[in-house]
Amino acid sequence: MQKIVALIQQVIAILLAFACTGFTVLYLMHPILYFFFGHEIPYWARVLYYILILPVYNLILLFYGFVFGQFRFFWEFEKRFFRRIASMFQR
Repeated sequence: MQKIVALIQQVIAILLAFACTGFTVLYLMHPILYFFFGHEIPYWARVLYYILILPVYNLILLFYGFVFGQFRFFWEFEKRFFRRIASMFQR
């Protein structure tokens, strides 16, 4: 029973880390785009933001993984993710 409770706590911590990372990236979008483009933000700038935010997202995810005590899980997750990205370019 204790293993199940520990597993549920780990899953909740992982989901919270993903949620906090998503909200942080979303919260950062407006100030960054406003800094570069002012009040008139073109549509293509948002698309470019989502493409370029990927490395920052991964760093923030590692940070929240550390905060929630799941750094090892997210470190392995990031290594698998970047191996898959790299394998796409090797074909």
